[in-house]
Amino acid sequence: MTDTARGGILQRDKETYAIVPKVSMGLLTPEYLEGIAKTARKYNIPVIKITSAQRIALVGIKKEDIENVWHDLNMEVGYPVGACLHYVQSCPGTEACRLAQNNSLTMAQKLDELLGNMDLPAKTKVGVSGCPLNCGEGFVRDIGLFGKKTGWTVIIGGNSGLNARVGDVLAENLSEEEALNLVKKFAEFYIANAKNRERLYRFVPRIGIAEIKRELNL
Repeated sequence: MTDTARGGILQRDKETYAIVPKVSMGLLTPEYLEGIAKTARKYNIPVIKITSAQRIALVGIKKEDIENVWHDLNMEVGYPVGACLHYVQSCPGTEACRLAQNNSLTMAQKLDELLGNMDLPAKTKVGVSGCPLNCGEGFVRDIGLFGKKTGWTVIIGGNSGLNARVGDVLAENLSEEEALNLVKKFAEFYIANAKNRERLYRFVPRIGIAEIKRELNL
């Protein structure tokens, strides 16, 4: 990987790069898709790939074309590098799904705005679901939320990578405002107590879920 996400991610051939424009919660528009298609044709980009984080990667870009591709796309970077919020993924929620019990897209947008403005200790991934089926994969994200008829459940410390971990339930049956306030309070606790670059799947078991709840007055 290069020093910045905007500079692209070096590929296997050591010659071409991938870039990942931001797609908030995986929501697409005709204009977005038309812009991607037009740019891919113009620069002969061979691979357009949907990622596991509900983003779209443009793969196989020549180094000298990267800045021009960004200019033509006129989009934000969707692959942040380093210690920050990397993404918030979400299921369709009550906007479309007949099984949804809460509005996951609205919650995901608010979490993106909340956590995107915080100086987090390590990369942080968030998953939001409108029902307990957890299509937004919150149990294996640093922070997860899912909806029930009785309110939101907040999960912390999950991970889907090499060190897989199912997250711990922090609180249940919360209103939207209560859930957002709790995530903010927990994130502040994480910032104040984490080691350098310590992901939440390591932080939560190190501190202990019981101690975290005590510190947050839960």
